[in-house]
Amino acid sequence: DVQLVESGGGSVQAGESLRLSCVASGYTLPMNMGWFRRLPGQEREGVAAIAGDGRTDYADSVKGRFTVYKDNAKNTLVLQMNSLKSEDTAMYVCAASDSVTCILDPGWYEYWCQGTQVTVS
Repeated sequence: DVQLVESGGGSVQAGESLRLSCVASGYTLPMNMGWFRRLPGQEREGVAAIAGDGRTDYADSVKGRFTVYKDNAKNTLVLQMNSLKSEDTAMYVCAASDSVTCILDPGWYEYWCQGTQVTVS
């Protein structure tokens, strides 16, 4: 089974940076992986994702501020978040999938981590 373990997150001031990491194990093929965020009572929103072939996609609200990439040697998905804003405050969740059509659509993902809280004040 695919397992995902997150680290990072926390509380920062607006304008500061955070880095989230997600270590994946239990798979043999390049997987589609992404970061999603969720506010209480709201649907999950795709933030940034990277397909198995290396394509990336970002939510319009984070373009130019967030960068997603894979450290293949460490089987780790990284989300570098710069110039954070208060509206970025949410629970951030790492996910993976064997096959997706839209890499920012959470409906395509079957493996999920528990999430890590990011608070920007």
